Amino acid sequence: MTTNSPTWADTLVHLLALASRLEDEGQYNLAKLTRAIADSLSRQAAYRMAAPIATDELAADLKQTAAALASLNVSAAARSALEQGADVMAGGSMPLITTIPHPHVCRTCGHLLLGAPETNCPTCGAWPGTYQRFMPNYWLDAFEPLAAIERLRQTPLDVATLLEGLTEAQLNQAPAGGGWAIRNVLTHLRDAQDVLAFRLDLFLQEEHPLLEAKAVWTWAANEGERPPTALEIFRTYRAARTETLHKLEQMPLTHWWRTGRHQEFGQVTLRQQASYFAAHELTHLSQIGVLRRTWPSNGPA
Repeated sequence: MTTNSPTWADTLVHLLALASRLEDEGQYNLAKLTRAIADSLSRQAAYRMAAPIATDELAADLKQTAAALASLNVSAAARSALEQGADVMAGGSMPLITTIPHPHVCRTCGHLLLGAPETNCPTCGAWPGTYQRFMPNYWLDAFEPLAAIERLRQTPLDVATLLEGLTEAQLNQAPAGGGWAIRNVLTHLRDAQDVLAFRLDLFLQEEHPLLEAKAVWTWAANEGERPPTALEIFRTYRAARTETLHKLEQMPLTHWWRTGRHQEFGQVTLRQQASYFAAHELTHLSQIGVLRRTWPSNGPA
């Protein structure tokens, strides 16, 4: 490094510059480590930063950020997409793929595009196939078919272990600071499983089906047409999962690459949908674990 007292930002940028140079030298293991350190530092800083929680405040923050990005030469198209997405979110919906296509960034110079590049990079001349594509989240590609099946099979077992010894009152008690009770988490898992089952049938019955965007997390507090107890909600989730696993195990391997048109994510495969739901559930295991640790020491019996 060229400075005796580098700032945090200097170090971060230097790590990324080193990674690019190391890749030029074919030193890919060193490059992956420097990129991992840069990512770790960024995530640690973001984890400590207080971001808005309320939707309207988050949307306002996004619009302010979009305006500030002009001074950093971020493209007008990217800034406009941020602002449009913020407006959609503030209105209670999710921006679809038509509003925010998958961003692509040139791995050489950082040129940003919304949507897939069709020509060489205008800044450095890099070919379109070398750009990095940014997907909505890592869940879509977290698991290959067999691993997705095993993860979808294991999660209900893990949930059952986490529920052992808890009373119905404990399962229904929301945390002191607000948020979901374990019952809400179980409801969400069941709702997500229902969406997976429905989409699986669409993939098996139709060619390139339309997959509607679903704000599944908003359903968790809706008690309409729910089983009366949290344990019964869990049982319906587990039974539905067994049926889904049977279908996945029986279908030909080629079916995993059938495609659909997801309103939010664009074109996706059945493999990506199975991976998405399998990886998504893992985030809720730790959530149940945190809630469980509050019982039985200070919870209702």
